[in-house]
Amino acid sequence: MPETVNIIKGCIAGNRRDQELLYRRHAPRLYAVCLQYSDNDEEARDILQDGFIKIFENLINFKNEGSFEGWMRRIIVNTALEKYRSRHNLYRVDDIDLIPEPDADPDNEDYSGLEAIDLLNIIRELPPKYRMVFNLYAIEGYAHKEISRMMKISEGTSKSNLSRARLILQKKVSLYTGMNKKVVNG
Repeated sequence: MPETVNIIKGCIAGNRRDQELLYRRHAPRLYAVCLQYSDNDEEARDILQDGFIKIFENLINFKNEGSFEGWMRRIIVNTALEKYRSRHNLYRVDDIDLIPEPDADPDNEDYSGLEAIDLLNIIRELPPKYRMVFNLYAIEGYAHKEISRMMKISEGTSKSNLSRARLILQKKVSLYTGMNKKVVNG
């Protein structure tokens, strides 16, 4: 941790070597976060670049309280949300009771052959509004109240989008694992 504190101080002072070191040390993990919120690799790289600009601009505000990586991750997620909001119109869907719950029991599913990269690709196929809520809720751990504030939607819309994302993911994973079984068994 003391090394990280010295790197942060160097970055604040404008030391290019420390800035490059910080970037190289954290970019791969943060790029993985960008991929979760983007439609493609190019957009993920844009989010990462914009996010690192904000990280460098705001390093002076980091108070060494809590996880530095968590602080950077939050900036990256917020950068992805800003990009999303600038491109998509969000519509309110307040009646979550109209959405049917999934019938399948996830504990009885066979997910053999499903790699992490496959799951990431399946998540990236979600419509953007569903993908954003799913990532914020299931991966980042935000509550619906926080998501509604971040995305400027109602809590009901957040819940609705999560429910629909789960339904879509469940179907896509079932299709994927079913096709994978045919390839293996066929």
